[in-house]
Amino acid sequence: MMRLTIAGTVVCLMVAAAGLGGAAPPDILPVAERNVVKLGESAPNFHLRDLNGQPVALSDLRGKVVLLNFWATWCGPCRVEMPAMEQLYRTFSRRDFEILAVSTDAQGAAVTRPFQQENHLTFPILHDADYRVGLTYGARTLPMTFMVDRQGIVRHQIFGARDWGAPEAHQLVQMLMKS
Repeated sequence: MMRLTIAGTVVCLMVAAAGLGGAAPPDILPVAERNVVKLGESAPNFHLRDLNGQPVALSDLRGKVVLLNFWATWCGPCRVEMPAMEQLYRTFSRRDFEILAVSTDAQGAAVTRPFQQENHLTFPILHDADYRVGLTYGARTLPMTFMVDRQGIVRHQIFGARDWGAPEAHQLVQMLMKS
C-alpha cells in the first residue's frame, strides 16, 4: 500500500511539473534551453559591481578585446588559471585589451578580495552572486571563458581552464585585436 501511495504521488508530481503536456513557462526552462550566447553574435551587455563596489558594464569596453571569464574561488581549475590570466593581462595595453573575471561566489568580496590579494591579481573581479549573467551566457561549468572582439561579438567560447601564458593565448588575443 505504501508503494502505491508513493507511486501515485510521484505520478501526480510529474504531471504537475509537465503542466499536463503544455509548454513550461520561460522562467522554469531547463538551463540547457535558456537563451545562451552563440558564437558570432553580440555579447549580451551586463552591469556588475567590482571589488570596490563600482559598476562595470561590458558595453563600456567596446573597442577593446575582452576576455570574459566565469569562475569561483572554490573551483580548483579556476584558481590554477588565474596567475596565467594575470600574465596575459600585463602583456597587453588597457587601451586594447581587458579581462573581466566574473565571480560566482555567493559571499562576494569577502572571499574574492583575499584571493585577489594573495595572487596579486590586477584585472577587474566582478560579482555575479545570483548567477544571472552566468546563465545568460550559458556558463554551465567553471571556469568558462568567452572572447569578445572589439565590436562586441563573441568569437570564442572556452570550456575549462587554459594556460593563458601560452603562445596560443597571446596569438588569439592579437588576432582578435586585428579584427
